[in-house]
Amino acid sequence: MAPRRVADVARDYIALTKPRVIVLLEVTAVAAMVMAARRLPDWRLLLATVLGGWMAAAGANAINCWFDCDIDSTMGRTRNRPLPAGRIAPRNALVFGVALGGASFVLLAGAVNLLAATLAMTALLFYVCVYTMWLKRSSMQNIVIGGAAGAIPPLVGWAAVQGRLDVTALFLFAIVFYWTPPHFWALALLLRNDYTRARVPMLPVVAGDRSTRYQIVLYTLVLCVVTVLPALTRSFGAVYLAGAGVLDTLLLISAVRVAREPAARSARRLFYDSMIYLAMLFVVMAVDRVVTGG
Repeated sequence: MAPRRVADVARDYIALTKPRVIVLLEVTAVAAMVMAARRLPDWRLLLATVLGGWMAAAGANAINCWFDCDIDSTMGRTRNRPLPAGRIAPRNALVFGVALGGASFVLLAGAVNLLAATLAMTALLFYVCVYTMWLKRSSMQNIVIGGAAGAIPPLVGWAAVQGRLDVTALFLFAIVFYWTPPHFWALALLLRNDYTRARVPMLPVVAGDRSTRYQIVLYTLVLCVVTVLPALTRSFGAVYLAGAGVLDTLLLISAVRVAREPAARSARRLFYDSMIYLAMLFVVMAVDRVVTGG
């Protein structure tokens, strides 16, 4: 085999980290930092937190790619990833992921604080050990429980600024936690055949499309209720309440459309709508804390 260009190898290692997935996680973390500080935090703290959080998520994703290589090789969407395609050795991917996770902890503990570092490491371990190695292959509730890992980045951002967690930070966790199932079940509807072939017990594979569509509506309703709670406890003010009301309505319409129109188009639209929803909701929360003082 001819030697590969450095740029191609680097591109494959970057692909292991799933950078597009990490962007939304970082949006929630940065927004949480703004909320906690009630202004834009010091740029050095912001940079260290974003970089440390990025490395933790990247490490978790790389280890996920190592462990799930057998699944990825059977799914059309993932069979050309670096590991199943044979462009990166499994051992190298594992070492890369572990190194990123370790570097993340060192950076966050040294440049931010120990709580932020511990939370980021907890997210990595939960994603790898609980979701990837256990729930993903054994339970149709894999996304519901495993989604806790993706709900930790806003806690990291909050802890980076305040050095502790409070009830507002827990609300941020809850919002991302209940947002996760409708978002990923929409994707699972689109990839049901792939998951069936790979024998991954995602909800559409085990319970069927119809049940999944109704579960999407149910969890979206729960999410809408959860988004109201921070306003009731005065963690946020009128700006947030108005913005959340509009965003909740639009997301619920998209979720109901999935239940009423059992087509790939509605599921695909919800998948993308939910990403925009979460990013905009956290932006609205940050603006509210800065403008009104929460």
